[in-house]
Amino acid sequence: MTHTAVIGAGSWGTAIAWLLDGKGGDVRLWAREPEIAEGINRSHHNPVYLSDVEMSERVHASASIAEVLDGAGSIVMVTPSVGVRSTAEAMAPYVDSETPVVILSKGIEAKTSLLMTDILGEVLGNAARIAALSGPNHAEEVSRAVPSATVVASTSPEMAIFFQELFATPFFRVYTNEDVMGVELCGAGKNIIAIACGMCDGLGYGDNSKASLMTRGLAELTRLGTAVGAKSATYSGLAGMGDLIVTCTSRHSRNRGLGELLARGGSLKEFQERTKMVAEGAVACTGIYELANRQGVEVPITELVYQVLYKDMAPELGVSILMNRPQTSEDEQRTLKKKG
Repeated sequence: MTHTAVIGAGSWGTAIAWLLDGKGGDVRLWAREPEIAEGINRSHHNPVYLSDVEMSERVHASASIAEVLDGAGSIVMVTPSVGVRSTAEAMAPYVDSETPVVILSKGIEAKTSLLMTDILGEVLGNAARIAALSGPNHAEEVSRAVPSATVVASTSPEMAIFFQELFATPFFRVYTNEDVMGVELCGAGKNIIAIACGMCDGLGYGDNSKASLMTRGLAELTRLGTAVGAKSATYSGLAGMGDLIVTCTSRHSRNRGLGELLARGGSLKEFQERTKMVAEGAVACTGIYELANRQGVEVPITELVYQVLYKDMAPELGVSILMNRPQTSEDEQRTLKKKG
């Protein structure tokens, strides 16, 4: 049997390697840092991320992307969204044009507003063999076999089923979905709303405030998604509402934690230095905001987060602006800006 190549040895990559290992599959795990690869091979534990998770000898780690990809029957990409393009370019010489590829990274590329599957299709070719996995799946819980569910989206039904079968376990239920754009936009956008909810926590607001942000945030994301061709039903599913709930409320959520720090006077730089991790919402915020402006769609919560992150707006001022917007109806179409 061929092995599965997992590209990225952070928390999610470690959890996925552990899941596939538990199904009896051979896994090669690419780690950017040689010391992480060496630590995994020596102790069967990732020395930096999810260090309490034990893997078997079927998981072999390497800092050589060529070694990890050699002979791979399938590829799972789990790198931060900002590194997807450069990592895919490094992978390209070693990836066969028919090898199935699934991306677990959630984000949207700044300036181009390309989704992760779009980037992979552009760099690796043959977009029909590419899928995206997204859902309410904190690595910390998946790696402890906590019952969870997720979605695999692909334009190819066969490819979606392939990855459904690859990942499915008694504790990890996998659904398929053909709305790739919707699933990916949900994954990128919910992180922005989670930053806003973290600000809500940091400012000492209550359940009413967070519930209002989550509800209007979901409406905002749905409005933008349907404007560019995504299906509204996707936003009510696991990749939409499901992932939004867990990311906005969980102690595991890096994006919620970033928002809380911002509200207490911290900065994005401070968060990155403290956690050594990427808060994907801070990256996605630029791409989603630019996409919304091009489409003429109002995204007031996203705009608030953007202004706090990159324009030094005080979170309290942003809340005041949100609360004092003109009164309107819940009818989504009335919140579309007039073009021209």
